[in-house]
Amino acid sequence: MDEHNLPLGLEARIKAKAAELGFVACGIARGDAAPMAGVRLHQWLAEGRHGDMIWMAERAHQRESPAALWPAVRSVVALGMSYAPAEDPLRLANVGDVGRISVYAQGGDYHDVMKRALKALGRWLAVESGADLKVFVDTAPVMEKPLSEAAGLGWQGKHTNLVSRAHGSWLFLGAIYTTRDLAPDTPGGGACGSCDACQRACPTDAFPAPYRLDARRCISYLTIEHAGPIPPDLRAGIGNRIYGCDDCLAVCPWNKFAAAAAANLAFAPRAELAAPELADLLALDDAGFRQVFAGSPIKRIGRDRMTRNALIAAGNGGHAALAGTVAALLDDPAPVVRGTAVWALAHLDPARWRVERAARIAGEEDAGVVGEWEGLLPTCGTGPSTTSGRTEQGKTVEPRRGF
Repeated sequence: MDEHNLPLGLEARIKAKAAELGFVACGIARGDAAPMAGVRLHQWLAEGRHGDMIWMAERAHQRESPAALWPAVRSVVALGMSYAPAEDPLRLANVGDVGRISVYAQGGDYHDVMKRALKALGRWLAVESGADLKVFVDTAPVMEKPLSEAAGLGWQGKHTNLVSRAHGSWLFLGAIYTTRDLAPDTPGGGACGSCDACQRACPTDAFPAPYRLDARRCISYLTIEHAGPIPPDLRAGIGNRIYGCDDCLAVCPWNKFAAAAAANLAFAPRAELAAPELADLLALDDAGFRQVFAGSPIKRIGRDRMTRNALIAAGNGGHAALAGTVAALLDDPAPVVRGTAVWALAHLDPARWRVERAARIAGEEDAGVVGEWEGLLPTCGTGPSTTSGRTEQGKTVEPRRGF
């Protein structure tokens, strides 16, 4: 038989089916791949760098390896779906009256899009292989990035996110665990070299060292995962970012190979999320928030957290026209909103802030809000990074989770 007409092996057919379903990257790793990932995870947790993400510690024993989560696993199919942006994610950095939303959250919820494709691939694979399997997309204790590196999709860069030679930093990751033995691919090799662009780009010094992330200083963590007041010493670095941060990803030189045409159309930016005006965001009540962010991953943080983020952006932006809108939030039912409004008003209209302070501080019952009026809120307390000594707008400066 002509060798060109030989039937494809299961591994090749998996990759072909994955491409058909919209995945731009697919690789295979053994079920016991990435053995050091668990060691790095426990070190990261021991150092407290996970901040308020308590679930990271509670399920660390399952996260440390595929077999710890599912003892029957023999192989891991790692998959990537592109969300490469058509425009520069940093283009709105100096526009003080709009909020910046991370590229990945400007379109449809990636959980829904990825899960549909993963389930379709899983159903196909179950029939083709006769094996049991489980699918995961950021909804279980799975170390997608180390496993994707082990499967040859790329490597974890100095910003701890996966970097692909073909797709840069713009990949959503998912995984299929299966009881079938599959031939593994060659693991991805690191190619960051001496480049430290991502380390220098971080506005809040979130990298204590290359390949290490302190989530407590990461803007993505602060604006999404952290529920309380954002430490005052980190607020200036947040700028006008209201949900997530793309800086360390956007500056990666490997992105020059990432084509927006490869991105899934479901992730195309919605007009109202590409450059939302802070005045509109600050006026949202809970119902309005849920309406604006329906079908978006942003919806899960809730109105109060988004309003907190928008207030910080307003304070940093310096647009005095927002002072009245900010002052109205001094009466908000949520203490985190009232407290952040205090901070923002101080930056926008110091004279009005003094008047409001005199009228309100004695009647304020929340200690955190009183602390905002008195300037006594604790700072981050994790110490500055030593990866950069540059300054930006008078402050010393240097993402999305990592180990």
